Amino acid sequence: MPSAAEQVVSAVREAGGALRFDHFLDIALYGSEGFYATSGRAGRRGDFLTSPEVGPLFGAVLARWIDAQFRALGSPDDFVVIEHGAGPGTLARAILSAAPQWRGRYIAVEISASQRESHPDGVRSLAAFDDPVPHGVVLANELLDNLPFRLAVFDGAWREALVGVDRSGGLVEVTRPAPAEWGWLPAGAPHGARVPVQERAAAWVRSLAAQLGRGRILAFDYCTARTAELAHVPWRDWLRTYVGHERGAHYVRDVGAQDVTAQVCIDQLVEPDAVRRQDQFLSLWGIDDLVAEGRQLWEQSAAAPTLAALRGRSRVREAEALLDPAGLGGFMALEWGPATVSVER
Repeated sequence: MPSAAEQVVSAVREAGGALRFDHFLDIALYGSEGFYATSGRAGRRGDFLTSPEVGPLFGAVLARWIDAQFRALGSPDDFVVIEHGAGPGTLARAILSAAPQWRGRYIAVEISASQRESHPDGVRSLAAFDDPVPHGVVLANELLDNLPFRLAVFDGAWREALVGVDRSGGLVEVTRPAPAEWGWLPAGAPHGARVPVQERAAAWVRSLAAQLGRGRILAFDYCTARTAELAHVPWRDWLRTYVGHERGAHYVRDVGAQDVTAQVCIDQLVEPDAVRRQDQFLSLWGIDDLVAEGRQLWEQSAAAPTLAALRGRSRVREAEALLDPAGLGGFMALEWGPATVSVER
């Protein structure tokens, strides 16, 4: 099987010498030898740490949110929870372990076959899911930043950055004039500025809203409100590569062996009807109550701690990480209802 880099070189030549950046990411991240198809995964022993891997507290709070949506819909028998980008199933496991009140199916959508093998019992594990859902909720934790995006670079005018091949067969960046439909990009920017063009992320929201009859979409990610703001941020601060919990190489290097992510520009998405920082969302849905409950369990059993008491004590540490405004707490929680997503961007 050709390596991810070899597959990119072949795709560049098939495309006439320059490959769109989102098509490059399709291969580098999700191709047969891409990062998520081979070794890439979240977790303390993986390549990056997300909120579910901090511990089960994040999932316990989300279970409360899901229960509230279930009740708001009238407790329907056909209620479905769909988690996109489910990874190894850590969030699903935590939500189901929280003994939620809702009745229905839990569908974990994950493109990586190796990660689907780790999904817990009690979920339906799929590579893709696009069936109509009359009643339900959609969850996505740090998915939008990983959906392949196109890349714009400013050089007196906006141009599109693509991936090409040099004379030695190595991958390089090349540019061409930006397409006319990118006229919404900010009129001016510093020389060399870059911004992501997140067509796939916007399409993801629209497609799920069309799929979902009644319910809510909830996505957590690191975001910026406006694309124009990101144009003034050094691009290496928002276009990031990761491997083994460390920043990786330039994005055209180590293809298939590192993650590539981009800050999510909220103004490129359909406008959410609720935008909160993660710490605000978790506080709204009772994280303080769960921490207090855990502390009480520990205090009652400290002399002869049970497993439940030890888990209760760990909630204090987990909450500190999840609520840290300089870390995970500074991520954004974006919510949409199907009625919100009624027009194109």
